[in-house]
Amino acid sequence: MIQSRWPTSNNSSGDSSSNYRDLLQEATVQIRRLRNQLDQVEQRQVDPIAIVGMACRFPGGANTPEAYWELLQNGIDAVGEIPLQRWDTDTYYDPDPAVPGKMYTRAGSFVDAVDQFDPQFFGISPREAKSLDPQQRLLLEVSYNALENAGIPAFDQQGSATGVFVGLSFDDYAQRSVRSGNPDQIDAFSSLGNTRSIAAGRIAYVFGFQGPTMQLDTTCSSSLLAVHLACQSLRSGECNLALAGGVNLMLSPEATIGFCKLQALSPDGRCKTFDAAADGYGRGEGCGVVVLKRLGDAIANQDNILALVKGSAVNHDGVSNGLTAPNGSAQTAVIRQALLNARLEPRQSQYVEAHGTGTSLGDPIELISLNQALESRFEPLLVGSVKTNFGHLEAAAGVAGLMKVILSLQHQEIPPHLHLDTPNPYIPWERLAIQVPTKLTAWPKTVEPRRAGLSGFGMSGTNAHIILEEAPPSENKSLGGSLPLESERPLHILTLSARSETALQVLVQQYQSWLTKTEHPLANICFTANTGRSHFNHRLAIFAADTAQMNQRLGQVLRLPNTNQQARSLTNKKIAFLFTGQGSQYVGMGRELYQIEPVFHDAINHCAKILSKLGVSLLEILYPSSAVNSQPSIHDTLYTQPALFAIEYALAKLWQSWGIEPDYGLGHSIGEYVAACMADVFSLEDGLKLITARGRLMQSLPAGGSMAAVMASQEQLAGLLNGVEIAAVNGPQNTVISGE
Repeated sequence: MIQSRWPTSNNSSGDSSSNYRDLLQEATVQIRRLRNQLDQVEQRQVDPIAIVGMACRFPGGANTPEAYWELLQNGIDAVGEIPLQRWDTDTYYDPDPAVPGKMYTRAGSFVDAVDQFDPQFFGISPREAKSLDPQQRLLLEVSYNALENAGIPAFDQQGSATGVFVGLSFDDYAQRSVRSGNPDQIDAFSSLGNTRSIAAGRIAYVFGFQGPTMQLDTTCSSSLLAVHLACQSLRSGECNLALAGGVNLMLSPEATIGFCKLQALSPDGRCKTFDAAADGYGRGEGCGVVVLKRLGDAIANQDNILALVKGSAVNHDGVSNGLTAPNGSAQTAVIRQALLNARLEPRQSQYVEAHGTGTSLGDPIELISLNQALESRFEPLLVGSVKTNFGHLEAAAGVAGLMKVILSLQHQEIPPHLHLDTPNPYIPWERLAIQVPTKLTAWPKTVEPRRAGLSGFGMSGTNAHIILEEAPPSENKSLGGSLPLESERPLHILTLSARSETALQVLVQQYQSWLTKTEHPLANICFTANTGRSHFNHRLAIFAADTAQMNQRLGQVLRLPNTNQQARSLTNKKIAFLFTGQGSQYVGMGRELYQIEPVFHDAINHCAKILSKLGVSLLEILYPSSAVNSQPSIHDTLYTQPALFAIEYALAKLWQSWGIEPDYGLGHSIGEYVAACMADVFSLEDGLKLITARGRLMQSLPAGGSMAAVMASQEQLAGLLNGVEIAAVNGPQNTVISGE
């Protein structure tokens, strides 16, 4: 028998109305709750993702974001001859595309020193490193640098929900081992060292990440797909931090020969994008990695936000004129979808970093499709492509364009687009609201945040488009309190470390060189070096008042003879915090720390807020505004006890903010209470109640007494401590509180 919740006809009309009303109210509450949940889910899907770090190894010596921007703004062409270390060009070159086994180009864009690697830094044996694809080595190095750029200690993230998303298409190094044709070249490390999926897995393994980890291959759109999926993973909560990027190295001639047979490559190795002379793309190599966080998490952690990912989209060409031929309608659709996901109108972007490979077929299709997607614009859209600087990086092309856009947003300038001498006649320029800047150009003025699009169209047919927005303005938060915070400390400590003495010397040299160029405040540099880096056994600490003095002292370190001192192992060293008793108090205690250290400042203010409810004016005790006799004195035991408690508590919090965590806590007298509070025996509020009650009891003792015992029943003690929860209340009938 099925029973209904609805009232039956036997109920009175009054009861029926009441039941109906209750059911409607319950249904309304449920609908509102479900609607709120749905709104939260929908909001998470469109929340911006913050880019908080990035690193690169690109052609032309662009091995840092700063060097990359220098290459871009100066319009440097990084194309060059194929290095002999890669393959003997004379052996494989023939200008005739039809000659079997030959390539018709002698040029490309290459990164330096791909054979150099410090395996032991990453816990890899030299023997294993020999069989390791240099693409995996490069990814490890650039991922570590990207985390350092973000101020995140890479080796301190073990067990974290950090995702790794890597675009990787080719494995040329395998031609030297597992696919060399000589089985004797295969060793225990060859298979893992040349398996593409292991490239992402190795990053997670080395740093101990436990978030979603994957290698992606859609050829030219691989690294943009990696960013797209990383953003989705962050929004869904699968991970709280993500590394996304791509890598491409040309280590054997086979792939280049294959693309020459497709006649996809330019003989001179250059992408002459949008030019009448466009005759194919030039191959390039490199690696780029960005670090991503949910915007709310980045703001809460006060991260240095480089830019925002507002929205992204991915689709496929479907049927086109050929497997590798672009589909204009699909390109238009993916751009429109990215704008929809970002909740933006076409007019709200000022620049697009084009895929722009420099082919006679692809360039016209791309610009016509882009114009159709952004047809409601009033101002011309600026379009460019970094491929004109150093060719097509294939699986790493998307992240190279992404980093270019980030740097352009930061500098509010658009780098010159190279090799555009005669506009492609197959592009209907007069009908397109598009301009291609051929010189360094100021970012168009806008009352809204600066925004840009970024396209990546894979040879596989997978298309991706990402919308970026400039970083939000930093907030200058007031910390409150009666004393204003000073803008600068009198001295700053810079701590550097490395796994060897030689590496430490190199690091010192790099910092000294960098300090001559940077405009970052020394305080920020030291803070990031001290708290945003993994610390190793070979260490150096230098203090200075300003950047010039720090630079000078780093130079002095470099001029000192290498003492070859063995670094002491720190693994078995323990740290203890000692909290002392009464007797050290004085007016103005900790004033300088209160003025210049935000953590100390906040901790004192927090204690002051709690003590104000207990009748203690902490700030007037520590830092009196005038010498009025009626003011409370820090030398009265009634006020000494809570004042010293607050000072010791704030000092402990300050040390912890510097990364100094104690293994043990020791206390004497007042210090016992602070040590117990820091060990979470009781809360800060309860600790301050206890110490204030203790001070009042001690203040009431006769003068000249050296020791006293105050007897109180449980009821008296509970009333005295005003509800403080402490184990002693549940102890013996009589509890002893002693005071010196």
